[in-house]
Amino acid sequence: MNAPLDVSFFARAAKPITSYRPYWARRFGVAPFLPMSRAEMEQLGWDSCDIVLVTGDAYVDHPSFGMAVVGRVLEAQGFRVGIIAQPDWTSAEAFKALGKPNLFWGVTAGNMDSMINRYTADRKIRSDDAYTPGDVGGKRPDRAAIVYSQRCREAFKDVPIVLGGIEGSLRRIAHYDYWSDKVRRSVVVDSKCDLLLYGNAERALVEVAHRIAAREPIEQITDVRGTAFVRRPGDPTAAGWIEIDSSEVDAPGRVESHINPYLTTSEQAQAQGQSCSKEEGDGPTVEANPAIQPLKFMPNPALQSKRKPPPRDRSVIRLPSYEQVRSDAVLYAHANRVLHVEANPGNARALVQAHGEGATARDVWINPPPIPLTTAEMDHVFDLPYARSPHPTYADKHGRHDGATKIPAWEMIRFSVNIMRGCFGGCTFCSITEHEGRIIQSRSEESIIKEVEDIRDKVEGFTGVVSDLGGPTANMYRLGCKTPEIEAACRKPSCVYPGICSNLHTDHGPLIKIYKRARELRGIKKVLIGSGLRYDLAIQSPEYVKELVQHHVGGYLKIAPEHTEGGPLSKMMKPGIGSYDKFKQLFEKFSEEAGKKQYLIPYFIAAHPGTSDEDMMNLAVWLKKNGFRADQVQTFYPSPMATATAMYHTNLNPLKGIHRDERAERVDIVRGDKRRRLHKAFLRYHDPNNWPLLREALKTLGRADLIGNGKHHLIPTFQPMTDGGYQSARRKNSTPVAKGVVAPAKGRLLTQHTGLPPRVTGAARAGSPVGAGKRKPR
Repeated sequence: MNAPLDVSFFARAAKPITSYRPYWARRFGVAPFLPMSRAEMEQLGWDSCDIVLVTGDAYVDHPSFGMAVVGRVLEAQGFRVGIIAQPDWTSAEAFKALGKPNLFWGVTAGNMDSMINRYTADRKIRSDDAYTPGDVGGKRPDRAAIVYSQRCREAFKDVPIVLGGIEGSLRRIAHYDYWSDKVRRSVVVDSKCDLLLYGNAERALVEVAHRIAAREPIEQITDVRGTAFVRRPGDPTAAGWIEIDSSEVDAPGRVESHINPYLTTSEQAQAQGQSCSKEEGDGPTVEANPAIQPLKFMPNPALQSKRKPPPRDRSVIRLPSYEQVRSDAVLYAHANRVLHVEANPGNARALVQAHGEGATARDVWINPPPIPLTTAEMDHVFDLPYARSPHPTYADKHGRHDGATKIPAWEMIRFSVNIMRGCFGGCTFCSITEHEGRIIQSRSEESIIKEVEDIRDKVEGFTGVVSDLGGPTANMYRLGCKTPEIEAACRKPSCVYPGICSNLHTDHGPLIKIYKRARELRGIKKVLIGSGLRYDLAIQSPEYVKELVQHHVGGYLKIAPEHTEGGPLSKMMKPGIGSYDKFKQLFEKFSEEAGKKQYLIPYFIAAHPGTSDEDMMNLAVWLKKNGFRADQVQTFYPSPMATATAMYHTNLNPLKGIHRDERAERVDIVRGDKRRRLHKAFLRYHDPNNWPLLREALKTLGRADLIGNGKHHLIPTFQPMTDGGYQSARRKNSTPVAKGVVAPAKGRLLTQHTGLPPRVTGAARAGSPVGAGKRKPR
């Protein structure tokens, strides 16, 4: 079955985005770039914008940038769309640059959550921003979605605000905020937006835009999938919904035993450890004791299964309120678990969560996830007339985007092609599934090849090397359930954990065909694969691994086992290290067959929930045994709404069910700077600056046998003289090299793992020992 997505339930469950009657302004035609100034609007013949998009990123008209996709999709529907990129948020003046939008504001923090963009995993401010010209930091505010929404309201208060992007998507319910170390309200409440669109929102956006254009009040648009909004208690638009308490979906704790109806009132109180007698002093009266409830008749569980369940399309699950999850870790973990259970567009129900009390009380309603795009709709989105470059206002006097005008995020994807969306891996530390969903949405082969040809023929600076054919995952193209019925009914958080689901087809044939066709195109020298590879899927298709290794690896291939130990891997929902070993064998076998010297670069996470100090020590021993020296170290970063973040905040494991008693699985959380430094130090066991910390830890763990000067020891007995500096392959991540410390030889670019042979650069002379037998750099 080569294309299960085209015959799935989702392919016929929603109105195609190309079937709407275009808005009247389509007569103005297509803009070379969406305008960012009044002068550009005048050149296009516009007197106003129908929709103004506000973004925290620089405007790059490329399908890898969310705001460009949103703008071009709306333009294709006939709307006049303007963009305000990285505005000065200190006042509303910058938000008036394009005038008053005729229909609505579209607001996003950008391609990244603004807090993750600005702060490191240790909550230190970054000096750079890859989505800004010149890689300059500080061009967007903290919690940009909220700040931009406030300024839009100040600029033109009667214009509706539609919030989107990953920041809004991951904060749609009450969520733990790592930077303030507390639970924050839904961004819908804090931003005071009229409507939130979460996930990849083209379908919802097109419908909402046409309904607003038809003069439908935005407060009445409450039935669009993939949206969230605020309702006041008693709102008539909520009539007809059947409310289900979330505890009926997933009980968050021990069920209290029923009171014996044959006991007297006094005996009932005594059974509760209390008294109903006023004469007994401090004991509360029956009237004041909320624990004593009137007798209730409970339905017979044996008969409950025979009752007809309420229709899903009119059912709404009430989550614990913001006030409850803020003060009760068990209820927070429970709410997070229910949110992830209700994630499949084929069976998800609406969610509602109360915020505030009394006069400030309101409900945040979250409609079920959007129906994924079909292959034809994906082709439509990616075939739109993108300029594939930054807006001309960012260029230097020569019209180029180099040096001070360079936008690193664009440089990274400049010659890449996005072939699919979504991920069914379900890794708990990752937010892709929460944002894009687990249903894979793939483009057609013809659309992908056409984009490769467009890059070859139209993009300035193309040298014949395509940097990536991928997406969130390199090798999930056209993978999915074997039958549409199972796909629509499944409620598993992952299709590949603890093992690959028997209902998942793993045929890599369509992907192999695209790889071969792309690399055989005229003018294409090399097609590299830069997206993350799911190696447990890859080993199901040795033919795919062979094609990948022999034709699409530029000397090094990065993959992410994340850890070697079962404890942390079970909390990540990642496969065991055995899958990595199998992939490594195939990788080396096919590399040898092709006569190529190629290397695997494994990535690992430090300080992930469920990771003990001993786990990190064992990982360090594995690294030493296999000859890896990790240079840049990735530390767990608690992003909003991720399952691992719920573990971090609550010390509970939502994957195992939530309980208040001993049945609950407690998770070891790595908190505090000292312990986080230790876990990072184990990954960089070879750094002399870490040896004192590691020696102390190894002695504490009872593994002093790993201290010594032999090859089998992890760290040496004595620490050499160091200046405390950190040497990284990326210059900006390094501290200056002091006198006496040997710097890398000029012309040698160190790899991610400095224990591997370096690439040959132009500075290396032909025939030198460094260059012998090595591949040219890509």
